[in-house]
Amino acid sequence: MVRVRTALALPVLAALLLGAMVIATGFGAETLPVSAVVEVLKHRLFGTPTDLALDTIVWQLRVPRTVLAAVVGAGLALAGAAMQALVRNPLADPYLLGVSSGAGVGAAAVITSGLFAGAGIWALTGGALAGAFAAAALVFGIAVAQGGLTPMRLVLTGTVLGSAFAAFSSYLIFRSSDPAAAQSVLFWLLGSLAGADWTTIGLPLAVVVLSGLGLVAASGWLDALTFGADTATALGVPVKELRIALFVLLAVLVGVLVAVSGGIGFVGLVIPHAARLIVGPRHRALLPAAALCGALFLVVADTATRALGRPTEIPVGVLTGLIGAPTFLLLLGRRRYTFGQS
Repeated sequence: MVRVRTALALPVLAALLLGAMVIATGFGAETLPVSAVVEVLKHRLFGTPTDLALDTIVWQLRVPRTVLAAVVGAGLALAGAAMQALVRNPLADPYLLGVSSGAGVGAAAVITSGLFAGAGIWALTGGALAGAFAAAALVFGIAVAQGGLTPMRLVLTGTVLGSAFAAFSSYLIFRSSDPAAAQSVLFWLLGSLAGADWTTIGLPLAVVVLSGLGLVAASGWLDALTFGADTATALGVPVKELRIALFVLLAVLVGVLVAVSGGIGFVGLVIPHAARLIVGPRHRALLPAAALCGALFLVVADTATRALGRPTEIPVGVLTGLIGAPTFLLLLGRRRYTFGQS
């Protein structure tokens, strides 16, 4: 029954995602009909004639943003599912390692002080990425020095250091004499895909695809890990090496995603639970289902930020939080759902 459900769910989710991406591309300062979006896509794929101005709006401005939303949503959902298996905690999300808060420090430092100004559009991404990797390295070093990457130690170390990094970001905002810079930091911390273009998609896309393939390849070990270290070891899983590999992979994956989109909350927490209700807890089916659900969710959420906030734009993290919190409570309130079980 689960296999049949999975075989049906994945194509349906993929079709819904494709349709949502086409519709989402029509939303912006000026709403475009689906036929106009399809016309530009046919022009790009098959060389059919189209209006040059329409091609610029759709292909150069809106398609990159929609693609980035799908990539970031898929990556955060993958990271959330893997993180929940790593620490055996249904409340775990991709930002548990303090990576998001570290990226916030890097972004705040760049915006408020003008660091790396010569790097242009890459200054903010580079600063956030540097902060994310520094935070991950600090969490890793402290956890190892205190006895190893156990679930409890990772949760506590990541949570405490994440709070410290968030406090330091607030300090940088507070001491900034430029109100516009402080507002930019706050907007970035809440998550935004507004700066997407074709040059910003390559790195996150490659990281998400490679990370997804690696996680699917290790899906059997992830299944065993959810039952505890002793059970996994008895089944031949190299638990210590697997935890280190997962930590490094998740740090890179989340660091890259946060660097290009800011801190978009609840995607990595809620979506894996929704995917478990659809295809069950086995990671071979859960991971692709979570990726598709995460991509679909963030594409829809980002579209809503453009449609609801005209002429201004709502940070996408605000909307994902407003949707994610009640959805999470609703999912966990279902009697037939238990984390880690079918």
